[in-house]
Amino acid sequence: MDGTGFDRGLSAAEVAERMARGLANVSAQQHSRTLAQILRANVLTRFNAIIGVLCALVLVFGDPIDALFGLIIVVNSAVGVVQELRAKQTLDRLAVLGEAPVRVRRDGAEIPIRPRDVVVDDLVLLAAGETVPVDGVLRTAEGLEIDESLLTGEADHVPKQPGDDVRSGSFAAVGTGAFTATGVGSQAYAARLVADASRFDLAHSELRAGIDRFLKLITWVIIPVAALLVVRQFTSGESVPDAVVGSVAGVVPMIPEGLVLMTSVAFAVGVIRLGRRNCLVQELPAVEVLARVDTLCVDKTGTLTEPGMRLREIRPSAGAEPQTVTAALAALLAADRSPNPTMRAIAAGLDPTADRGWRAVQTLPFSSARKYSGAAFDGNGSWLLGAPDVLLGTDDPARDEAQRLGGQGLRVLALARTSTLDGDDREAAALVVLEQRLRPSASRTVRYFAAQDVGVKVISGDNAVSVGAIAGQVGVPGAEDPVDARSLPEGTAELAEVLAGHSVFGRVTPEQKRAFVGALHSRGHTVAMTGDGVNDVLALKDADLGIAMGSGSGATRAVAKVVLLDDDFAGLPRVLAEGRRVLANIERVANLFLTKTVYSVLLAILVGLAHLPFPYLPRHITLVGTLTIGVPGFFLALAPSNERARPGFVPRVLRFAIPAGLVCGLAAFAAYAIARANTGSDLAADRSTATLTLFLASFFALALVARPWTRWRLGLLIAMGAAFAMVAAIPAAARVAALTFTDPRNDAIGVGLAAAASAILVVLLRRTHWLGS
Repeated sequence: MDGTGFDRGLSAAEVAERMARGLANVSAQQHSRTLAQILRANVLTRFNAIIGVLCALVLVFGDPIDALFGLIIVVNSAVGVVQELRAKQTLDRLAVLGEAPVRVRRDGAEIPIRPRDVVVDDLVLLAAGETVPVDGVLRTAEGLEIDESLLTGEADHVPKQPGDDVRSGSFAAVGTGAFTATGVGSQAYAARLVADASRFDLAHSELRAGIDRFLKLITWVIIPVAALLVVRQFTSGESVPDAVVGSVAGVVPMIPEGLVLMTSVAFAVGVIRLGRRNCLVQELPAVEVLARVDTLCVDKTGTLTEPGMRLREIRPSAGAEPQTVTAALAALLAADRSPNPTMRAIAAGLDPTADRGWRAVQTLPFSSARKYSGAAFDGNGSWLLGAPDVLLGTDDPARDEAQRLGGQGLRVLALARTSTLDGDDREAAALVVLEQRLRPSASRTVRYFAAQDVGVKVISGDNAVSVGAIAGQVGVPGAEDPVDARSLPEGTAELAEVLAGHSVFGRVTPEQKRAFVGALHSRGHTVAMTGDGVNDVLALKDADLGIAMGSGSGATRAVAKVVLLDDDFAGLPRVLAEGRRVLANIERVANLFLTKTVYSVLLAILVGLAHLPFPYLPRHITLVGTLTIGVPGFFLALAPSNERARPGFVPRVLRFAIPAGLVCGLAAFAAYAIARANTGSDLAADRSTATLTLFLASFFALALVARPWTRWRLGLLIAMGAAFAMVAAIPAAARVAALTFTDPRNDAIGVGLAAAASAILVVLLRRTHWLGS
C-alpha cells in the first residue's frame, strides 16, 4: 500500500455524505417499469383509442346497452396493469435476491453490499468470477486478468496493472485486485448491461413478431372494409343513428383487441409462476424460448453433481515425502487469494498450519484455459496443482492412475513440482482425490428431457473419462463414449458432426463451449446452456437461453436470461414445461381472436355488397365474443398444457382462423339473408337468428381449439353454452341482449346452417392439416 490510507476504504460518514449527494450506483435499482409506465403502456393503446371512439359514437347515437363493448377497455387495461404489477413485484423481489453482492472495504473492514450501494471513491475488491459493477481505477492487482468480451466482443483476457481503468460490465477472469470507483449509476460505461438483464421486458420474440404481422395485416384490411360498410349503412335507407350503430357493430369485432393483452398476461403469469419456484426470468420473451429448446448443454459440477466436494485422499508419488506434499498443498491454498470450490474442498480436509510457513514469492492464478494454478516459494521451489492429463507426461504412471480413478467418477488433481512456474520439467508429487455427490434428482431430470425429445450434452472442463462416468450414472445417453475436447476439430461443420454423435465432452475450454453453441445453431438447434462459473459466460451469452445458477458468479447471472436461485437442476423441467404451456396457450387464443376477425371482415363485405342492414347490434357481438372468445380465451391462456413447441406459429394459426372465420361468417350471413327474405319476420328476429347461428358456429370452433377435452375444458364449454341459453331463455336477459326468437322456421334454418358449417369446417381443417397436426 502507498500509505495514503486508501486501503481502509471510505468511512461510514464519507459514504453517507456521497449518498446524500447522489453519488451512488442508483441505476442498479431499475429492474422493471414504473407504475406510470405500466399505466401508459396498458391504457394508452391504439386499440383502446379505436374502441373508445366507437363506444362514444354509440353512446351519442344509440342505446347505452350497445356500448357495453366499451368495457373491454376497462377489462383489458385492468387485467394488463394488475398482471404486470404482480410480475413487477415478483421480478423486483427476485432481482434483489439474485443480485451478486459487491465486496468493498470500508473503515478497514471487508463487507458485502448491494450493487446499488456502491458510491464514488469506494474501494471495490475483485476476485475471479466477480462482475465489475462500476467504472474505476485499479489500485492493486495480483495476476488480474479482466474479460471485456461483453463490452468489446473480444474473447481474450486483458491483463491489468495498478493505474489501469476497469469498466462496468466486464468481469475478473483470473486473479484478484482492488479498484477505486469513479463512475457509478448512469455515469458508468456499461451500467445498462446488468440493468437491462433484469428489466421487465416485452422485447422482440418470434411469437410477438408473428402477432405483430397479424395486426399489421388486419389494419390494412380493416380500413377499406370498414369504409365500404359505413358507406353502405348510410345509403341503405336507415336512419343516421341506426347506420352509425350498425357500422360500429361491424367494425368492433374486426379488432382483435384482446390478443396482445392475453399474450402479455400469459408471459407475465409464466414469469410469476416460475418466480414462485425460485426461478428468476430476466426477460419475458425467455419464457417463449424455453418452449423451443431442443438441446440442453449442462456442466457436470453443480448440475449433475452437488456443488460441494470432499477430499477423499492424497496419494503421494513414489519417493515423495507425505509431509512435504501436505505442506506444498497447504502453502498453495494459503497463496490463493480467490480459491475456487475445488481448492476450498481441499482446504477443508487439510490442517491449515501444515504449510510450515512457506512464503510465496510468485503466484499463478487458476485459469480454466490452463487447467492449473501454482506458486513459487522462497527456498521450497515451484509447485503446480491441476489436471493430471495437462500437467503430467503421457509416460508418467501417475497419469494412468489418475485416469483409472477418474473412470470411477472421482475428481483427481495432480500436484507437480517444477523448476519454474512456466517450465516443462514437471514431476508428479501426488494425486489429490476428491469425491463428488450426485444430485438425487439428476437421473429423473435427465429422463424427463429424454422423454421430451430434448437432447442433453454434458460439457465439462474435467477429465472426459470422469465426466463420462458421472453422466453414465445419471443415465445420459451416449455417456459410455466420452470425447476429449482437445481432439475436436475447429471447423463448425466438423464440430457439429461430432456433437450430433456424442453427448459427453471433457476438457472443454471456454472458447470451445462458445463454439459448441455455434455448431449446434448451424444444425438448426435451439440451445439452452447452463453454467455457474466465469468460463461459462461467453457460451451463456451466445446460447438461445442462458441459465445461470443462483450461487454462480455475478458475471454469469448478469448475462443469463434465467437464474435458478436455488441452484437446483431439477427445476429445469418446470422451466421447460412453463415455456411450452405459455406458447401452446397463446396459439389457442390467437386462433380464437383471428377467427373473429376473419368472420367480421367477411360479414362486413357481404353486408356491404348486399345493401342490407348489418345483422348485429354491438350487444350481439359483445355477447358472442364474450362467450366464445373472451372468457374461454382467458382460461385457455392460463391453463396447464404439456404440448411440445412446434415451428410455424403464423401459418398454423392462419390454417385454422381463415377456414373457421369463413364458415362462421358464411353460415351467419346465409341464415340472416334467408330470414330477411321471409316477409313474415322483422329485423329484430332476423338479427336474433343470425346471432344464434354465429354463436353455434363459433362455439364449435371454440370446441376444436379447446382440445383435448379434459374434464375442466368440457366444463368450460358447457358453462359457455349454458350462459347463452340462459340469456336467450330468461325474458329480462333476452330483452337486454335484444334477442327475440319469434320465427321457429328461421331459427331452425340457422341451427341447420351452423351444423353444416361445423361439418364443413372439420373437412377444411383436415385438408389444411390443422386437425391431427
